[in-house]
Amino acid sequence: MEVINNFREIVVEKPADKIIKQIKQLISSGQLQPGDKLPPERQLCEKLGVGRSYVRDAIRKLEFYGIVKTLPQSGTVVAGLGITALEGLITDVLMLEGHDFQSLIETRLILEKQTVRLAAMRRTADDLIDLEKALDAYRAKVENGKQGIDEDLMFHIRIAEASKNSVLKSLMLIVTPDILTHFTEQNVCGGGKPYGALEEHMTILKHIQDQDPDKAELAMSAHLKGISSFKNA
Repeated sequence: MEVINNFREIVVEKPADKIIKQIKQLISSGQLQPGDKLPPERQLCEKLGVGRSYVRDAIRKLEFYGIVKTLPQSGTVVAGLGITALEGLITDVLMLEGHDFQSLIETRLILEKQTVRLAAMRRTADDLIDLEKALDAYRAKVENGKQGIDEDLMFHIRIAEASKNSVLKSLMLIVTPDILTHFTEQNVCGGGKPYGALEEHMTILKHIQDQDPDKAELAMSAHLKGISSFKNA
């Protein structure tokens, strides 16, 4: 057996995952009990030495899976589940983020096709303005030779907002940033792909403007065709 087979891929943890793991450890050790309140966001940032975006990302994911919940005027509290159930849920979140990338892609494809259909049917004049601004920001980055990852994400989030379905938008916020980050690290969007994506964005926006859900869905499917066949190496 070759020695090379004994080596394993090094997985670089994201700050949000490290925060989630700390919360899991506190629950496992009994220092955090169901019903206990987490420290305020500002205190967590100072203690952990990270920016607010990382803390918010971790809390958002934990909240989405029902592990914590935010109560008006009370802050964020650990869900009233048993410790064993909480540990299992957190393990599932971390495993999904690290090892089930293909499922994330499949989920995004389902979400995007539905959100763009609803956006085409429900968009308002204000939504169109927001979509055009997002498209202009992405165009500016691409024309300057940049990939425009954040601007690409914002365009898709604006579509989700135009769908008027807050649950779909929340799901998009969970899965899409990690997919785009992975693509950036793997240079999936290198070469001339940003220019092609820009044209596809323009086509999608036109069908949303025309309130044609069928064509909008077809355009989105074509836009995401490349990621549907992508395999996580």
